[in-house]
Amino acid sequence: MSTISARIERLPFGGFHRRLLVMGGLGYTFDAMDAASVAFVLPVLRHDWALSSVQTGVLGSGNFIGFFFGALLAGTLGDLIGRRRVMMYALLLYSVASVVSAMTDTWPTFLASRIVAGMGTGAESAIIAPYLAEFVARRYRGVFTGALAGFFSFGFVAAALLGYFIVPASPQGWRIVLLITAFPVVMLLWWRRALPESPRWLDSRGRADEANQVLSRIEADFVANGIALPPPESVGATAAPVEKGGSLIDNFRALVTARQLRITIMTWLMWLSITFSYYSFFTWIPGLLVQQGMSITRSFAYSLAMYVAQVPGYFSAAWLNERIGRQAVIASYMLLGGACALGMAFAKSSGEIMLAGVCLSFFMNGTYAGVYAYTAEVFPTKVRTTGAGLASAIGRIGAIISPILVGYLYPLFGFVGVFGVTTIVLLLGAVAVVVMGVPTRGRSLEDIAAGEAA
Repeated sequence: MSTISARIERLPFGGFHRRLLVMGGLGYTFDAMDAASVAFVLPVLRHDWALSSVQTGVLGSGNFIGFFFGALLAGTLGDLIGRRRVMMYALLLYSVASVVSAMTDTWPTFLASRIVAGMGTGAESAIIAPYLAEFVARRYRGVFTGALAGFFSFGFVAAALLGYFIVPASPQGWRIVLLITAFPVVMLLWWRRALPESPRWLDSRGRADEANQVLSRIEADFVANGIALPPPESVGATAAPVEKGGSLIDNFRALVTARQLRITIMTWLMWLSITFSYYSFFTWIPGLLVQQGMSITRSFAYSLAMYVAQVPGYFSAAWLNERIGRQAVIASYMLLGGACALGMAFAKSSGEIMLAGVCLSFFMNGTYAGVYAYTAEVFPTKVRTTGAGLASAIGRIGAIISPILVGYLYPLFGFVGVFGVTTIVLLLGAVAVVVMGVPTRGRSLEDIAAGEAA
């Protein structure tokens, strides 16, 4: 364990961490609100622009095409130029693109602007958790990162409320919603002043003096609040050496060599399965309910209930991250989500659809609380955001494919075909995490990396 790591591990959970949680959490809130708003806009655009089922599916995938490139770029750049800088540029990009998408009048230009907005949200989603997890001691890290991901649920609920009250209220309601999603650009002023660069990243790049300066300011904040800090743990003989970060090629090579390759593939399968299943459900559910015979207003009300179920889903899993471990949380929530998807496939009445949808929302979102915490831990510091960004980008392939696939499956096989596929994919993801993953609960980030390098 490096001196920087030892000093971070001794920090209690305090006001500094709560501020990080709120700042990163708000970023996730608006990311989710931006992505989820499209689900409520699509039924309106399909009607107003006379779109086919496939065109609607392509629009639903636009965000996720951008997500793929945004996550990939954010991960690689985060390890090369710093986590903080990438996080702020990503926020600016998606806010500007959201304004553009609200002003367009044709589906090709809407698609292009949503791809760019997706690049911003994908970049931010990929960078926030691994960045902020590096500030937190191992005894709090699972709950912290799970709770950080839990802010996604607030964004989805906000999007559902906007979709329920604003979209049907006027012909221009969908434009107003998209303009609201651009509001977080004002957070840049706060982030620029309050967010420090990760000391662990600075240390991994050989910038030890800067890392010490950042950490000294953090420690001074605790002391100023009357919190006495214990001495750092002594560096053990078996601790992993501090490795200097390499070039872009070096970082990608590190992900696919030795035992790290197994972890890399596991994160790809984990992200691919949950993201495919998640977005096949949430991107299409308002539209599918309309096609089942519900009015737009009633389908949005059902969707709102399903989105509200995300909140306890995320935070129950965040709490369990430190009780039963990340692997157990991810696998169990995936399996239970698969059972709920099966129930959704064979639901007959509106009440059964509602119950199955609420439970499916609870468990799939809970899975993400484990996934974000786990992904932020299983890669060494020098390639942490590269690994997390690549895994998130691979997951976005599932998000790109799933709305289009649902557009083809639903007319042929109905609910059974859509949610039957969701069940199978979730089961495969659970198996990958259990068989190929490693335990991380109660271990420092350096200890986890040293275990995989051994």
